[in-house]
Amino acid sequence: MGKRLNGVHVPHSKNTTQSKPQRIPTPQQVIIPMSMHIGAPSKVLVKAGDEVKVGQKIGEAGGFVSAPVHSSVSGKVKSVDEILMANGSRSACVIINTDGLQEVSEEVKPPEVADAASFVSAIRESGLVGLGGAGFPASVKLSPKDPSAIDVLLINGAECEPFITSDMRTMLDEGEYVIKGINYVKKYLGMKRAIIGIEDNKPKAIEHLKELCSKEEGIEVVSLPASYPQGGEKVLIYNILGRIVPQGKLPSDVGVIVMNVTSAAFLAKYMETGMPLVEKCLTVDGSAVANPQNVIAPVGTPFKDIFDFCGGFKKEPKKVLMGGPMMGIAIPSLDLPMVKNNNAVLAFSKDEALLPPTTACIRCGKCIAACPMNLSPVELEMAYQKKDAQRLKDLKIDLCMECGCCSFVCPARRDLVLNNKLSKAYVREMKV
Repeated sequence: MGKRLNGVHVPHSKNTTQSKPQRIPTPQQVIIPMSMHIGAPSKVLVKAGDEVKVGQKIGEAGGFVSAPVHSSVSGKVKSVDEILMANGSRSACVIINTDGLQEVSEEVKPPEVADAASFVSAIRESGLVGLGGAGFPASVKLSPKDPSAIDVLLINGAECEPFITSDMRTMLDEGEYVIKGINYVKKYLGMKRAIIGIEDNKPKAIEHLKELCSKEEGIEVVSLPASYPQGGEKVLIYNILGRIVPQGKLPSDVGVIVMNVTSAAFLAKYMETGMPLVEKCLTVDGSAVANPQNVIAPVGTPFKDIFDFCGGFKKEPKKVLMGGPMMGIAIPSLDLPMVKNNNAVLAFSKDEALLPPTTACIRCGKCIAACPMNLSPVELEMAYQKKDAQRLKDLKIDLCMECGCCSFVCPARRDLVLNNKLSKAYVREMKV
């Protein structure tokens, strides 16, 4: 595999490794946003007063790059409203008062699949989006422009963010479904080779999946050094296959489709049961949490209910993150709902939450050495301060994956990753 892309060594903090996911009680109310994916938001199909059941479609995909939304509970629609999401965007949402019965919709039935087109159509109807955090609609990913040019399916089991163990639990508890999901994709997309990439700090998952793959044709497991951001698509592709995804291109342009390991397991279960994406396993951890563990919760469950199931807080939480500490988003309220691509919610007390003061850049170059995309965060910061959109474009700001490696290693504690996010938005605004 040769030379590897840059990155950093972060604390693993995989405290919930041994925590088999526990299903939380059905919440009294769920808030289900219509925008839980990259692309166009879904269009609401229900109204206040409607009775809904588990698996019923309540939001129709709003375009090609979009995904339908389904009810995760049975009950009555309280209202169709608008919610301020954690990322600052606004989204229509369906608020449902649950009846506790969890009656399954008559719409739920295994899909009829005979070829690639019907397979992709079924995946679209399942509402599956990338469950590693990106939220890219799976049906779009499985519809490459030239299917014959795709020769490798990469299954991302790296899970390189600190604290998060939900994907590892999938590999340990649902390994058979992971393999079945891979075989479905290989069969209907005509692919011969699949590789599961797992960081070497997960030896039990590697051993288990290697054992399962020993009975399969064309599926192998690759052990990867535990370094962040090993799970980034472009990083994973380079470190396993040695292929570079060019600027502005997709993995499919270099003959690869990348799927998260939990996405593969869900795909297999959907093919067997027809139950769309209505629940998610996520890691609940952090210094403020009384009982850190992995849980399974209906999509739309308020974070408050999830933390209550984990015993509440042993310390006052000063920061709550949706996702991991490197790329997660701080949420302003525990009333916000868990969405499809959540894989963790972390709550930290004052000691961990407060950031050290920022000082002047000392031109040490550590941010440059750490960047997996070989960017120069220090130059990007200067270009943004000067509001030089052309310079930002020339420095290839669009290649930044917002992994946070630059901020992590910066001795001056400069918020370089935030600068890059603002820079990308500025370049889009200036239309250079």
